[in-house]
Amino acid sequence: MKNNKIKEMSSPELEKELSELKTELFKLRFSLATNGLDNPMKIKEVRKNIARIKTELRQRELKAN
Repeated sequence: MKNNKIKEMSSPELEKELSELKTELFKLRFSLATNGLDNPMKIKEVRKNIARIKTELRQRELKAN
């Protein structure tokens, strides 16, 4: 997910996306532990997307205050 797309999304949409990404990360980690993944770099990508969304939410929070 690109930063431009994240900046265009509203805060509730970002919260929803964040929860979906956390669920996906859990599934990826579980899948890695049980039978392996086809693409282990997917975990890294999901973690970065979570960080991007959290950063944008925090920036909006600070801007509001």
